[in-house]
Amino acid sequence: MLSSTSYWYLRHGETDWNRQGLSQGRTDIPLNANGLAQAEVAGTILAEHAVQDMRIERIVSSPLTRALRTAEIAADALERSGARPSLTVDKGLEEVCFGDQEGRPMGDWYDDWIEGHYTPPGAEPFTLLRDRAVNAVNRALSGSGMVMIVAHGALFRALRSAMCLPVNVRLPNAVPVVAEPPKKNEKPWKLRVCS
Repeated sequence: MLSSTSYWYLRHGETDWNRQGLSQGRTDIPLNANGLAQAEVAGTILAEHAVQDMRIERIVSSPLTRALRTAEIAADALERSGARPSLTVDKGLEEVCFGDQEGRPMGDWYDDWIEGHYTPPGAEPFTLLRDRAVNAVNRALSGSGMVMIVAHGALFRALRSAMCLPVNVRLPNAVPVVAEPPKKNEKPWKLRVCS
């Protein structure tokens, strides 16, 4: 289970493979020019909305280049509006390994993968991704101060599962989201998009 603590989540900016509709997984594709611009806009939004009790003190990022560069750009923007948050990486926040599907167009297999009916050869099952994602976020939430997780789309679907939310919902690139835990004995979590 996820720790009952609010946190920020930011999916990385766009890559060429995102634009082409290809499965990235662990393939380390960098941000394209649009993705860099999206990360800048996200940083501006965060500087405006991450204030008072929502002020980001720590950023924990996936080590993959597209996420880490997005995190660095966000940290730069937050520093311009106040104090720079610390930035660390957690390998547990890496995107899912899609095995043989990496570099190929997203297809019908994706829904079956989420439902646990099919796992591409060499890929990580969705249930293992969910466990890994929850453990990584809980590690991040165990520190002091508000944290922002910068990671990936499929990883966020796994977190949605843990938050008792509809799972197969696409999170746009570089759109800051606040995840708020439910009140005692209630479900699901609430997501607030900042734009």
